[in-house]
Amino acid sequence: MARQKLSHIFTKIVFKPLHTNLFNIVLLSFFLTIGTTKIYSLELKAKTTSIPVKKQADSLKTNINNSTILTDTIKLDSIKPKKALLEGKIKYKAEKYAKLDQKKKLITLYDKAELYYQDIELKSGIIVFNYEKNEVYAGRIKDSAGVYTQFPNFKQGANIVEPDSIRFNYKTKKALIWNSRTDQNEFKVKAEVSKRINDSVYFLKGARFTTASDVDDPEYYFKTSKVKYVPGKKVVTGLTNMVIANVPTPLALPFAFFPMTEESQSGIIIPTFSDTRLRGYSLQNGGYYFALSKNYDLAILGDYYTNGSYATRFESSYAKRYRFRGNVNIRYENLINSERGFPDYSKTNIYNIQWSHSQDSKANPNSRFSASVNMGSSKYFQQSISQVNAGSNLNNTLSSSISYSKTFNSVPQVNLSLTATHSQNTRTQEINMTLPTLQLSVDRIFPFALKEGVKKGFFKNINLQYNLRGENRIATTDSLFFKPQMFKDAKAGLQHSIPLSTNFKVFKYFSATSSLNYEEVWYLKTIRKSFDRLTNKDAITNVSGFDAFRTYSFSSSIGTTIYGTFNLGEDKKIKALRHVMRPSVSYSQTPSFSNYYDTYAADGTGTMTKDYTRFEGGIFGSPGKNKSNNVGFSLSNTFEAKVTDKDSTKTEAKKVMLLNNLNLSTSYDVAADSLRWAPLRVSGGTQLFKDKMNVNFGMTLNPYALNNSGKVINTFNIDNGGSLFRMTSANMTLNYSLSSRDGNKNMKKENKQGLRNGGRNDDLFGSNTDFSDRKQSQFDKEESSDEDNFKGFFNAKLPWDLTFAYQLTYTNINRENKISGNSLMVSANSDLTPKWKIGASTGYDFVQKGVTFTQLRFERDLLSWRMDFNWTPFGTNAYWSFFIGIKSGVLSDIKWDKRTTPDRVLK
Repeated sequence: MARQKLSHIFTKIVFKPLHTNLFNIVLLSFFLTIGTTKIYSLELKAKTTSIPVKKQADSLKTNINNSTILTDTIKLDSIKPKKALLEGKIKYKAEKYAKLDQKKKLITLYDKAELYYQDIELKSGIIVFNYEKNEVYAGRIKDSAGVYTQFPNFKQGANIVEPDSIRFNYKTKKALIWNSRTDQNEFKVKAEVSKRINDSVYFLKGARFTTASDVDDPEYYFKTSKVKYVPGKKVVTGLTNMVIANVPTPLALPFAFFPMTEESQSGIIIPTFSDTRLRGYSLQNGGYYFALSKNYDLAILGDYYTNGSYATRFESSYAKRYRFRGNVNIRYENLINSERGFPDYSKTNIYNIQWSHSQDSKANPNSRFSASVNMGSSKYFQQSISQVNAGSNLNNTLSSSISYSKTFNSVPQVNLSLTATHSQNTRTQEINMTLPTLQLSVDRIFPFALKEGVKKGFFKNINLQYNLRGENRIATTDSLFFKPQMFKDAKAGLQHSIPLSTNFKVFKYFSATSSLNYEEVWYLKTIRKSFDRLTNKDAITNVSGFDAFRTYSFSSSIGTTIYGTFNLGEDKKIKALRHVMRPSVSYSQTPSFSNYYDTYAADGTGTMTKDYTRFEGGIFGSPGKNKSNNVGFSLSNTFEAKVTDKDSTKTEAKKVMLLNNLNLSTSYDVAADSLRWAPLRVSGGTQLFKDKMNVNFGMTLNPYALNNSGKVINTFNIDNGGSLFRMTSANMTLNYSLSSRDGNKNMKKENKQGLRNGGRNDDLFGSNTDFSDRKQSQFDKEESSDEDNFKGFFNAKLPWDLTFAYQLTYTNINRENKISGNSLMVSANSDLTPKWKIGASTGYDFVQKGVTFTQLRFERDLLSWRMDFNWTPFGTNAYWSFFIGIKSGVLSDIKWDKRTTPDRVLK
């Protein structure tokens, strides 16, 4: 690299006057000779007249008080030193040559030239640096084929410009730029001529703006002749015309304003006009966006229909780094069906509230607050005109949870949590809430164990805890939600429990546990039963006031683990089978608490009485009257196999899981007078095809027979002419997911909004369609792969993915002997080309003999644009939608959105 110190440059500049001709040398020698010669003159005669000498005072006699101090009257040199031509070091290099012209004050660099001066970084084919005029020129050069290459790349601070050529004055900061290319946020700008006035103002001539990746050959751009551009703030243009595929369109504006700030800006959200079949013409998703601060924002959206229907939505997101983040969505719709006066006229109001809040784990390790709320009208997702989400529409439950927990680092440690929950059945419109649930627990205390050392044996492992649980439980309906009746029917209570337990080894191979549990329950409301002679029914009266009951129970269990390996031979494909069994036997005893029971007359005569407890219907149950001695049996099994690996280079056998779990459990009540054996419950599950298929199954086997009326009798089924067990229910589910991109962790797109609405996280019920945000793709977003980068004529490896779920349910409780559920759901997506994507979600119900929800999806990637078509051909959610628009959020209002709303009947 050619590099020269500034001292060398200025040394040459100082001695430049010495490079003169012979005449100048002789003339200079002549003047120097005159200046060094002595000068002589004639003597003059002395004059006779004498000049008298004045009497002077003695210089030694000086009055100190009257003395004055003489100061130096020589002034400093007022000539300022000449300022250096350069104010910093220059670093430069070039591949072919770097030429320094001291006379013209030029530095010329050619071919792969680079120049670094102060905050300027310049790379180009040719660079000319005039350090006398404080100007830099850079341009491209031609290669051997006559094609221009090595375009300039000019960088000053954070601004980067890539023009054909540039002329820049680094003192005045003014510049002339030809065919400049620059990026500003999501915009790419190219101008024929750009004039830079200073750091904050540019004037452009013949400019184009686009969000396409290739600014030289974009799919679309906005063309304008005059532009004032303020980096990081705004762009103001004159007459602006939209050009698509180099074809000017009639879309033009007399002037345009583009905000270029990196921070969010408040602004109007342009609505979409559409013609609906049921509610007339409409303006949808119009509103205003408020950029309130860096930490939170607010969007207010609304729809209006000419038949009087309207909808409003409030969407806000907030976040604070290393502390928390969340978002809130509030939706309200006033829906009118048909016209007033017609028999099918109806009017209804629906709403939905969603709140999600998560706390950063680093914010506070001892306390945590989180929220996940999805509540509102039960029919919101079935009737909403703002979005189409089949997964949420078919879901039967809306649930919410808000929780706060705190840990007190005391000895023993104390944990406290407050939780509010909500569960809503969208079919029955029943709502169950806890406002709130209080839980307090004290860590285990080992009274007989040393502070240090291993806890071994029965006594050292004895430990006790204290747990407190309090609830205020509300059961209501959709119509009474947050009305006075809802709080009037609330039930509250506190449950205290102190478990005392230990564990120890028996005969070395058996693990045993024993526990004694004490519980105390407090209620603020109990009941009193009596017989009402008017209605001839039992009457229940609520009694307000504090009341409590106390219970205790004992339990113990013993279990072990048995391993069994069956070697089939090293030369076999399946070398060995491994079976792991974990049997367990448990015993629990609960005494009778008949002292909490009362009697009442159950008929008008008073001769027949019934027992009851005043704690019936309490949220923590009631004390039991009957004594219970239960012996429980359980067995869990795991099956594995060792097989020869297909990779011949591996010497170790490959482990394959055959059955993840196979569980059997039942119990026997010694104290019961009949039906002592509980039904045998069998469940299991495994994963097949490299863990891509999940298989789960379960069944309930009852050993007792039924009588002619369908009631279980105290007779074994085998003694009644049947088999050993009577299968009362069974179920099986299969979930299978595979893709051509196996192994890619980002294989599937998560349907986060669909899951938050209460649906599934996959697209078995179709992809979530939110009409207020159409920028998101319906398909998965994957990193670039070989298939995506394929540029040939035909690619045989088409990316695809497939997901299906199968569900089978058998019911035989009262000799129904029928398949109550049998359905198959399938979702498939494929890339026909790197830019064309298609997908479908459908299913078939073999019991109802009909096709379930079906959705067809098509999407075309138009580089900076996106086009999609979504169609649900039949059913109550039948609709279609077509969208084409710019992907960039800056120009998201430039779109065409045409759709129909689902034909839904308001109930």
